Amino acid sequence: MTVPFVKVADLSEIPPGRGKMVVGPFDKPMALFNVDGQVYAINHVCPHRGGPLAEGRLMGTVVACPWHGWTFDVRTGQPDHPGGHSVTAYEVKIEGNSIYVGWLKK
Repeated sequence: MTVPFVKVADLSEIPPGRGKMVVGPFDKPMALFNVDGQVYAINHVCPHRGGPLAEGRLMGTVVACPWHGWTFDVRTGQPDHPGGHSVTAYEVKIEGNSIYVGWLKK
């Protein structure tokens, strides 16, 4: 099954160094992050206690959950330290000022 890309935001809504919660394909809550003009999408829900990752502090390509500080690389969804839990990362396309999110990043 091919999942279509869904428009979730405009690039102007997410300044560099910031995040935004959006709803992607299949009504999935996703966190978008703008890292120096490159946009990444990961699962919005932290696996620890369900914290809102889009509201976390972005340090380079690493976001820290605002509730308990768990950290993830927004490019891959992987923890930025050995032994941590990961979150899902999603495909992103930018066309003009529009941000589109697809499904699981390969």
